[in-house]
Amino acid sequence: MNNSEQNPILQVTNLKTYFFVEDGVVKAVDGVDFQVESGEILGLVGESGCGKTVTSLSIIGLVADPGKVVEGEVLFEGKNLLELSNDDLTKIRGNEISMIFQQPQTSLNPVINVGNQVAEVFHIHTHMEKEKAWEGAVDMLHQVGIPSADQKAFAYPHEMSGGQAQRVMIAMALLMDPKLLIADEPTTALDVTIQAQILDLMRDLKEKRNTAIILITHDLGVIAEMADRVGVMYAGKIIEQSSVEELFSDPLHPYTQGLINSIPILGKIKQRLEVIPGNVPDLIDLPPGCIFADRCKIRLEENISLCTQLMPDLLEFCPGHHVRCWKYQQA
Repeated sequence: MNNSEQNPILQVTNLKTYFFVEDGVVKAVDGVDFQVESGEILGLVGESGCGKTVTSLSIIGLVADPGKVVEGEVLFEGKNLLELSNDDLTKIRGNEISMIFQQPQTSLNPVINVGNQVAEVFHIHTHMEKEKAWEGAVDMLHQVGIPSADQKAFAYPHEMSGGQAQRVMIAMALLMDPKLLIADEPTTALDVTIQAQILDLMRDLKEKRNTAIILITHDLGVIAEMADRVGVMYAGKIIEQSSVEELFSDPLHPYTQGLINSIPILGKIKQRLEVIPGNVPDLIDLPPGCIFADRCKIRLEENISLCTQLMPDLLEFCPGHHVRCWKYQQA
């Protein structure tokens, strides 16, 4: 990890993204704070619907209606991305900041061959001649490990496997040598061999190009293998954040503890895997107090009003380890 005195390449402060729907306001991202340094991998982990993907789309200005970023600051190299015009943001998006989307087959254009789709990125950002852009696209497809890249460039997305389509997305993301890469579930639905190859590509990117990476996943195994630091999200908020080593060795928040204890361990027999009781709260009608209080095993019975009436802040309990829980704030 880089020196903590270095200015982070990305600083997200009090980010709030709400969806204004017929039934009310969905608080999909509700006051998220984190930072990422060059050459660092920050993992964002949590179950589906916790706000991980909406956070990433908010950073690069791709939240679709009826969603809207209503508050916060997203500083990229000191510039607030939320204040930029769409034209200025387009120059950064795909150039200095790239994103690998969750479903490669649906993110690629089905009627354009993959070579031209990759070459288009060159054309948009550098106005390179078509022939040169095609050569650059084929070279990048080769770099991400697509076999016979000069021939595969003529293939259409439906003619490629899931792993190959994901490699095309990675090629497009890496083409302009971005300073920040956002990877949203980059290995979902891939077999373990291809998954390992994709993660190796990302690790290589970090080590050789000093790229900052935000790795979004629900897979704690991927986080343990790849991340330097990790933020655990629940119901639109980060509820714990620390180094990856400390999170797994000493998880503080009861939700994090439940996630880790629910993972099956190879060679270790359990009668039953641990489950987290209850359900995620309705993001339109969030309860007062801690968003996890109804499901929590360690809530403060002697002072229950704290847990059920007041939202705890995300505070540093020990150096570098932040947690949003009244138990530790009381301590």
